[in-house]
Amino acid sequence: MRPVFRLLPLPFCIAASLAAHAYDDPPVDWSMCPVEDAVPAFLDAHAPTGSVDERENLPTLIDGDEVSGIDGGVQNIKGGVTLRRGDQFLGTDDLEYHQDKGTYVATGTVRYQDSGMRVVADRLEGSQETESHRMDNVRYQLTERRGNGSAERIEMTGSEGRMMRSSYSTCPPSQRMWELRAQRIDVDTDKGMGTARSATLHIGKVPVLYVPWAAFPIDDRRRTGLLYPNISYSGRNGFDYTQPIYLNLAPNYDMTLEPRWMSRRGLQLGTEFRYLTETGRGILEAEFLPSDDLTQAGRQEEIDLGINPDNWRRDNRGSLRFTGVQNVNRQWQARARLNWISDPRWVEDASSSLDGISNISLQSDVGVYGHGRYWNAGVAANYWMLSDYTQSESSMPYHRMPRAYFNWEQPFGRWLVAGAETEVVRFSHTDDTGKPGGSRLFLKPYLSMPFEGASWYVRPTVAWRHTDYRLDNALATNIATARAREALGLPNNATPPAAVVAGLYDDAPSSSMPITSIDAGLFFDRETTFRGESFLHTLEPRLFYLNAPYHDQRDMPLFDTRPLTFSWGQLFRDNRYSGGDRQADANQMTLALTSRLIRESDGREKLSASIGQIFYFEDSRTVVGRELPVEDGRSAWVADANYAINDRWTVGASYQWNPTSRSEDLASFRTRYLIGNDGIVNLSYRYRRNPITQADLLQQADFSFLYPINPTWSLVGRYYYSFDESKLLEGIFGVQWESCCMAARLVTRRYVRNRSGEMNDAIQLEIEFKGLGSAGPETRDRLRRAILGYYRDDLYLVPPSEVRSDLPNDDAIPLESMP
Repeated sequence: MRPVFRLLPLPFCIAASLAAHAYDDPPVDWSMCPVEDAVPAFLDAHAPTGSVDERENLPTLIDGDEVSGIDGGVQNIKGGVTLRRGDQFLGTDDLEYHQDKGTYVATGTVRYQDSGMRVVADRLEGSQETESHRMDNVRYQLTERRGNGSAERIEMTGSEGRMMRSSYSTCPPSQRMWELRAQRIDVDTDKGMGTARSATLHIGKVPVLYVPWAAFPIDDRRRTGLLYPNISYSGRNGFDYTQPIYLNLAPNYDMTLEPRWMSRRGLQLGTEFRYLTETGRGILEAEFLPSDDLTQAGRQEEIDLGINPDNWRRDNRGSLRFTGVQNVNRQWQARARLNWISDPRWVEDASSSLDGISNISLQSDVGVYGHGRYWNAGVAANYWMLSDYTQSESSMPYHRMPRAYFNWEQPFGRWLVAGAETEVVRFSHTDDTGKPGGSRLFLKPYLSMPFEGASWYVRPTVAWRHTDYRLDNALATNIATARAREALGLPNNATPPAAVVAGLYDDAPSSSMPITSIDAGLFFDRETTFRGESFLHTLEPRLFYLNAPYHDQRDMPLFDTRPLTFSWGQLFRDNRYSGGDRQADANQMTLALTSRLIRESDGREKLSASIGQIFYFEDSRTVVGRELPVEDGRSAWVADANYAINDRWTVGASYQWNPTSRSEDLASFRTRYLIGNDGIVNLSYRYRRNPITQADLLQQADFSFLYPINPTWSLVGRYYYSFDESKLLEGIFGVQWESCCMAARLVTRRYVRNRSGEMNDAIQLEIEFKGLGSAGPETRDRLRRAILGYYRDDLYLVPPSEVRSDLPNDDAIPLESMP
């Protein structure tokens, strides 16, 4: 029995040998490409049906104008020959098939099509028995992904194939801006590997890169090999070259080695190890820079600046980071985020962004977290490591080792909600700081009655807040000494009488107090017309009353508590402090009003404006640090407004006016204008004043743009300036060129690189061959962070963080997201 005549697998040789080059990550913009195919669609071909996996189980339908031959002998099919099977189509002028030998020859115009490609050839021949096939003078067009090319000859025997004098490009034939040519490409589909010999990359007609031999994968299987290098130049590092080497260790774990040479610093070794299991995943990253030349070059500067020797750069430097998650069951998950650096200057020296100088410490945490329908809980440990050489270890937050918490909230019927917040923490510091710690128990049960209607709500809430401490002896003594100085009016360096200190000593202070609040609001709306368009106009008054009695908490430590920055959200909070060490006493009421214009045709918000203020009926006596008591009267006015002038231009502003100092505590302005389909201009101004000292905290302006000159050329830039420091924080200017199949970006950048205010200069050039890869440093991510709206999808999102955070807070990763 002869095998059923199958449509040849030969075209798979083409697709397989190009699979590695045609993979697009991130997705490439092909919108500038003309509607032009190297191989036009075949008019007599049927639409592809079924999947690739279904081919072997489907019959082959053969048709032609004239069929002659004898069973078991030679069959000749002439005129309009077509073979169809599933998504495959083969058309030719004449087909001769020897049933006894299993050989075939197709002549005339040979046309092949499936769901992924179209192929045209002058001749096709092969053997079904030996599984050998050959095509002459081939032109092909990939349809699942953009790409086309040609080959003088294609041969395939079993799982091995070869392409002779082949070419590949994602450019249309009429605009051949780049092309990859190879004298020979060998493909082994069983091994999933291809080998190119005498390959040349041409830009236009000019060869720019010659590779005598190169191996590459042809499917999704990962393989060991070299990745694209990263090349850049900066004032701090000099010439900077990184050559990633990928190691495929197993199906579920791999490693990337990243040797990096910096002409002004030396050779750095980096690695990334990843693993994935059925219930977890993780990434381990390490960097090691032995004998960093920057250490000796900057030693005198560290001495001149009076930097603590403990915070100096080390000779051998590096960092280590691990992030991972592991499911325990459907309700519980273990997570870890661990960080280590060799010295406090490593983050600044390794960073190329402002975030390298914005964080004073790195956090590490490990724990087990769970959640249910009405509860979430966790047991964890948090550790901090100094990353700011201008600070000392004692300035860092307390470690929380361990910390356990349990939160519960559950409705009982329609009008009652009960809940509780609980936490037990042990706070400690590194031994060499001499900063004692202690333990804290925090309990906050509450009851709420959410009375709600379609246009109103009233939510009274009653809570009981309890904190209990067990303090180290040294910490309890320090608190008692500070209270004794305050009571006796002594200066901070004076020693109060021991009897007074002993009388105030308490290593187990506690506090309990009730907290009551009422949150109520109304919703009014009406239909209105503005500039010929129909809108829904809303008016939303809101009232929030808060009452908490005063309790003297000066005998309690400050482990994790700070005053919150005054903002719109604080108008409706039951405490103006973070953490669990202080509860502000309050007898106050917030009055706020919000109004919106919502376009009825599409639901877009034309205008939103909010204003609010707190009325203090009594003095709030609880303070933290240098904070002054809040006197009865009124808080600062908080106002926020956003207005869409049209669908392309929006403006917004925030403002806080303090009636006590008769000055603004905060003022900000922001505007955004969209240019065409891709361009954008952003302008913002920020000013904030310390309401206690009346000192300016910051005054900054940020201007960024992506300006398309024409569909091909565009300009990018950013000017981020600090008025209070009278200096540029970051300046970017660049030019972008983009065509159908090729793009280039040249970017110059000047930015603050350390806490001393020194500037760094960098020039980056990236050339992208769409569908093949890019040469040069990755510039798009940097521009995306600098220019909000560089990608239009980011317009309504927070700009991507400069500091990667793989594992967010306690409840940020749902268990269902794991495999």
